[in-house]
Amino acid sequence: MMREIIFDTETTGLDPKTGDRMVEIGCIEMVNRVATGRTFHAYFNPDRDMPAAAEAVHGLSITFLSDKPRFHERAAELLEFVGDSPLVAHNAGFDFGFLNTELEMCGLDPVDRGRMIDTVALARVRHPGAKLSLDALCTRYGIDRSHRTLHGALLDAELLAQVYVELTGGRQIGLHLAEETVDTIVAAAVTLTVRERPLRPARPHRPSEAELAAHAAFLETVKAPLWLS
Repeated sequence: MMREIIFDTETTGLDPKTGDRMVEIGCIEMVNRVATGRTFHAYFNPDRDMPAAAEAVHGLSITFLSDKPRFHERAAELLEFVGDSPLVAHNAGFDFGFLNTELEMCGLDPVDRGRMIDTVALARVRHPGAKLSLDALCTRYGIDRSHRTLHGALLDAELLAQVYVELTGGRQIGLHLAEETVDTIVAAAVTLTVRERPLRPARPHRPSEAELAAHAAFLETVKAPLWLS
């Protein structure tokens, strides 16, 4: 049995190192890449202001969040739900950064990034050169997102769960024939997540002796070359 957690976060901004905080998290449990119906969802009071640009994305105002619990009040419940399962997120480094910052602020150990599966990296393997946003992938796979007017952690996690299934084999996932393909895609994506970009050997740019001789012979055929004017 393979248990995975698909999750998404909403925040006050882009960088937890400069004081931005997580204000929402949504988690969906999948077993053998099938949603079980078990979820974890929470809003958090960030104890700071909400920039207008962030509120425009997710619609969460400080007024709404003011009576919500602090992260540390639900951290144990969140960790119990997550367990030791792999964690799947879209642009996972962003969500892991906020999750681990919040955990460390509570004096808790961060989640090992070796458990991280980034669906952006998966999509890069499956669809090189294509748009990789969650909206673009929903469109590619015909996933209905008409009810998504603003970002929301649980809603985005639900959409991402469907995208993740498609990225890792779609409706063939239950067939043994697809297992090797799924494992290969995930392994490649994990590698890309760690390295961000595949390393390629440098291309040779120095001309060979034969190429230099051919070039010299060609120049002899050029009459009244401009570079000698």
